[in-house]
Amino acid sequence: MFKKFLLLFLLICLTLCGCSKKQSEIDDLQQIMNRGNLIVGVKNDSAPFGFIDNNGQLSGFDIDLAKQISKVIFGDENKVKFVPVTTSNRIMKLNSGEVDILIATMSITDQRQMVVRFSQPYHIAGQAIMVKKSSNATALRDFKGKKLIIVFGSTSERNVRTNIPNVEIIGFKTYPEAFNALKAGKADGIIADDSILMAYAYNDNSVKILPKRYSEEPYAIALRQEPENSKLLIKINYILDTMQQNGDLRKLKEKWEL
Repeated sequence: MFKKFLLLFLLICLTLCGCSKKQSEIDDLQQIMNRGNLIVGVKNDSAPFGFIDNNGQLSGFDIDLAKQISKVIFGDENKVKFVPVTTSNRIMKLNSGEVDILIATMSITDQRQMVVRFSQPYHIAGQAIMVKKSSNATALRDFKGKKLIIVFGSTSERNVRTNIPNVEIIGFKTYPEAFNALKAGKADGIIADDSILMAYAYNDNSVKILPKRYSEEPYAIALRQEPENSKLLIKINYILDTMQQNGDLRKLKEKWEL
């Protein structure tokens, strides 16, 4: 009797292990298709890439790009769920499994490539400095001994400290907080990607963006660094490559004035 029970127990264990193995072998793309939607981490404070428009809707370049990926995968651009992320928490939300991918003004760096995988770039930004209109500053060297604002989780701090080690850096979690701090006179400038600063400069003539660019920031889509998402990465790169060749990516940039 005991032998029969033991054999039955082993058979159940082997069956469960087999099921678990099959489940774990399902790649991320197949899991997404089985679920029926794509979950994307996006910014909601970084016009023109991701922001809340005048109608209270999530809009922007990254939003449209996510919808295009959904359209190719599901044949329906609305099969996408958006999760707001910030510069400081986006990698955590990706690696925790809260989102499938990030399309969130994220530039490729060697440090980030150690914890996430990147698609091919879809936009090239450059870091710039925004100051008040009355500022006499013309370049990064003019901020020695002064205060510059960065957004936590961005690549700005590293670039600033490399060029002017004695600058005082003030950090904020979001771009609206950073912009409001500049307007309130808490610092002498903000350093961030030009494509993000432009949105503020377009809407407020009390600030200006200095002409020099201090980096090339290739924006890309981020995925978890695991073998299960290889097919998803191939699919995303195929979509980006197709959009580049047929002009859809250029049209999207023209729509959002990038």
